[in-house]
Parts: sequence; C-alpha cells; structure tokens
Amino acid sequence: MRFSLIFSIFTLITCLSLAVHAQNTAIDTAYRLIEKNDGIKYIAKILSDDARELLIETETIGKIYIYKSEIKRISVINPEAKIVNGELFEESPFSTRYAFTNNALPIKKGSHYAMTNWYGPEVHFALTDRLNIGVMTTWIGSPFVLVGKYSFPTSNPKVNFSLGSMFGTSSYINTFRGFGGLHWATFTYGDRSNNISISAGYGYMTPGNLNNNYVEGVYVGDSIVYENIDGSIFVDYQYPTIPRNTESKMYQSPIFSVAGIYQITARTSIFFDSMFGYVSRAIGNNFPSYTGGNNTPVIATVLPVSATNTNTNALYFMPGLRFQRKENNAFQIALAGVSVWDESENYTFPLPMISWFFKI
Repeated sequence: MRFSLIFSIFTLITCLSLAVHAQNTAIDTAYRLIEKNDGIKYIAKILSDDARELLIETETIGKIYIYKSEIKRISVINPEAKIVNGELFEESPFSTRYAFTNNALPIKKGSHYAMTNWYGPEVHFALTDRLNIGVMTTWIGSPFVLVGKYSFPTSNPKVNFSLGSMFGTSSYINTFRGFGGLHWATFTYGDRSNNISISAGYGYMTPGNLNNNYVEGVYVGDSIVYENIDGSIFVDYQYPTIPRNTESKMYQSPIFSVAGIYQITARTSIFFDSMFGYVSRAIGNNFPSYTGGNNTPVIATVLPVSATNTNTNALYFMPGLRFQRKENNAFQIALAGVSVWDESENYTFPLPMISWFFKI
C-alpha cells in the first residue's frame, strides 16, 4: 500500500513535469530565413533544436536536418512577407514604380534598382529610407534626366505623401540648349501590393530653338554708287539686314496623373498609369514689308507680332501587367494610347512598352 502511494505520487510529479516541459518547448510555427555558409537559403519552420543540429520543415522539400556549424544566420520572417514556392519576396524597390510615374511609398535605404525598356535605361538609388535619386536617359544619351523623390509617411501605413522633381537636358543634341523640368506632389493610399496614387505637378520645356520673329521697327537698306566707263552713275539699292529675336521658346503646362496597381496572383499584378497635360501657347510671326528699291532706298517695316493663342492637350493612358517570379527582378508589359488635340486637329497613336526591373 505504501509502495503504491509512493509510485502514484512519483507518476503525478513526472506527468506534471512533462506537461510543463511540453509547454516550454512548444513548436514554433513562425517562418524563418535560414542561410547556410555556402549561400543556400531555406524558408522553413524550426521543428527541433539541439546542440548539434536543427530539424526544419520547408514547403518545397519537406523535413531536413542541418548541422548548426553549417548555418550562417537565422532571421525571423515578417508574417506579412510574401512566400512563393519556398522563396521569400522581401520588400521590393519596384513596388514604388508604375510605368512612367511613381507612388509615394517610401523605400528602404540601400534598395537600389535599375530599369530598362525599348527607349532607354534608368538607375535609382535609395540614399535614405525616404530619399531616392536617379538618372534616366535614352539609348542615344539624349535627353539626360536627373530625378529625385522624398517620401512623407504618416501614422497610417496606408497613407503616404511625396514630393518629386525631374531636371533634364538635351545633352549633346542641340548643343545642350534644350532643357526642362517637372515638379510634382503625390498622394498614395494602399500597401505595396495594392494601391492607388494621385499626382499633380507643373512641367516646362524649351527645345532650344531660337524664336524666328523679326525685331519690330523700320530699317533702311544701304546703297552703293558705281561709276561706269562713260562717266554715268549707277546706284545699287540693297535690302536692309533685319535683326531677329534670339529668345528661346518655353512650353509650360500643369500635369495631372492617376495610377495604381493590384496584385491578382502571388506573382502577377495588373497596373495602370496615366498623365494629362494642358499647354497654352501663342503662335504668330511678323514678316517685314518692303518699299522702295526703284531709284529709292529699300525700306523694310516690321510690325509687332500678331499672335494667336492656341491650346494643346495631351493624354496618355497605359494599362499593363507585371510579373515578378524572383525577388531580384521583374518584367512588365504595357499597351498605351497617346492622344493629342487642339482647336484644329487631333491624333492618337500607340506607345507600347516592355520593361525589365533589376535590384542592384
């Protein structure tokens, strides 16, 4: 009887100890990034951990043992991170970009990326968690554009604002005389997978062509007196030289944009981009009128320019698909339509674009 009582008490204590131990060693269901010394990475749950090895469970190859001496680092994966076929898609710098425009979402310091398409390359560098700068050009190196964006996150992670600027030059074409800029503000609502952005800004450009209008005024041509062999006099009345206005033309316009992206599968997103601009400019010229020239000096009269204001509107709308199978690169294709119209005519043409993104 005494032995039975002692055995029962010992059994109860053992069961309680095992229960407490089981609570302290419950399986951790969090996913972790496990990187080996040889560079191989696993996205897995840790099932057991002893002094020598780990037992992990991956989505792709099941349960495996790894010696601890082979492990370089182990880090906990954010529960909101995207895992596709055992591969981790960390925060991508591509998520701040549509086709031409970008959103207001901030990017992490060091999240640099490059993009190439049919028209040219561009590279963007994240200097801080809020500031990134970049360079854009075409395959012939003209124009050459510097671009920058500064983000303003809010207490609500789905609400972000940003300010951006672009400064460009025609480069070697037209001897660097052409230049322009675009400055805008953006509001973005959403996360990196699904968001919509509204932007408003102001753009200006001068192609570097000089104004061909004449300077108003009255101009008298020179005359040259010639004496013939027989002693007669001949007067050559010449046309005057009329100066031209050397000011460059400047085109200015408010610009508006609406863009967004929506993730339809783990690897595919649908997006759209757009931009609308309105340019008001004066068109006119002032050709000189001539009098004289027949036994009298040639006189040119130039009146002030009689300019007519004309309004030109331009709109592009670009829907497309983005495919990102790996963390370090993405591919997107877009079919755009561009429309330009004014008081006299309008025309529309396609602007297809295929782009590749690379994390650098």
